[in-house]
Amino acid sequence: MRIADLNWMQLEHYLEGDDRIILPLGSTEQHAYLSLATDAILAEKVAVDAAEPLGVPVLPVLAYGLTPYFGAFPGSPSVREETYVAFVGEILESLRGQGFRRFLIVNGHGGNKPVDTLAGPTVKVHHWWEGPKTMAVVRGIDPDASHASWMENYPWNRLRDVAMPQGHKPPARRTATDPREVREQIGDGSFGGDYQRPDEDAMRVWRAGVEETREVLASL
Repeated sequence: MRIADLNWMQLEHYLEGDDRIILPLGSTEQHAYLSLATDAILAEKVAVDAAEPLGVPVLPVLAYGLTPYFGAFPGSPSVREETYVAFVGEILESLRGQGFRRFLIVNGHGGNKPVDTLAGPTVKVHHWWEGPKTMAVVRGIDPDASHASWMENYPWNRLRDVAMPQGHKPPARRTATDPREVREQIGDGSFGGDYQRPDEDAMRVWRAGVEETREVLASL
């Protein structure tokens, strides 16, 4: 259930029986032909879909993250690592003061991985797209699939007025750190793989991601 669909009294009632809560982390950054908000959209939705049968509340996604290497792509803001980790940590600490005791951070952006330092007995960090079961499905379909490929191409984050390219892009690894050099290296922003595949292929990945995220939540 989304926090956005509750009031404080309903959430206080929830705390009488459970003390878990989910914080999704995303990023606003280039995703080639897909929405700039892809990581934020997917992180929140996978968290909501995973939590629904367990009745655990999901906070609104933190839609900005660590993406300095995409600074040459318009619409890709970033913050410093120490700022980001401190901010996420302070959100958790504030929630502890309100009665929450167990936290699942569902991360949808690779650049946000420094939040792993916040993990502990009562805080789990789950990078949903690269869970072993989820990634096994991806690799079984397209070993080259990566950032901004079909594996992130869903009805809820694709742009209806943008035509996706056909075909397969060879892996375009980001080795530079300067944003201008990164843009030159990766071109349109995709890191490789098929640009699009039948929706059923993407939904196989999604179902695996939801199930794996739910397993992590249930173990908290």
